[in-house]
Amino acid sequence: MTLMALIARGVSIAALGFAAVVALTFWLVRAQHLAPFGAWPRLVRRVADPILRPIEARLARAGRNPQDAPAWLFGFTVLGGLLLISLTDWSIGFWYRAQLAAGGGTGGLAAFLINGIFALLIAALIIRVVASWFGIGAYHRQFRPIILLTEWLVAPIRRVLPPMGMIDFSPLVAWLALVLLRSLLLNLIR
Repeated sequence: MTLMALIARGVSIAALGFAAVVALTFWLVRAQHLAPFGAWPRLVRRVADPILRPIEARLARAGRNPQDAPAWLFGFTVLGGLLLISLTDWSIGFWYRAQLAAGGGTGGLAAFLINGIFALLIAALIIRVVASWFGIGAYHRQFRPIILLTEWLVAPIRRVLPPMGMIDFSPLVAWLALVLLRSLLLNLIR
């Protein structure tokens, strides 16, 4: 494991520990196991306030309970830590694969590019599916690049294989087609 990966894991664990202490302290105060104006809850509130205030304001604007901000902080910290670790591992792997591809000549570089393009398309398909679970559709401005990357493949499949009830199998078929096409192209290069 490289130093960068260790640092990413350390930062994630430290942030998770902080968020856990904040969430646990706030829960103990709400459950009346700790006095709200005791030394520990005041210290935690003073340290966590700069982070919690924007979350509380956002929750209040959304019509939710601002007292749930510590739980949201914990959830964001878990997701952010996983994202940081994943991106760090991906970056390190990408760097190593690029070095191997550079040493492999034209075939190695072509295989590297094919793997990169297909990994991008598969990631876009996964993002598209997960976003659809949360009601994020093609009309969201930030979502347009994902639609542009995937619609050319999903739309023809959807015309042949329409959704069955609430389930749309076209992204799954598109994923299988991408995996098979990548394997075929890599075999042609070798």
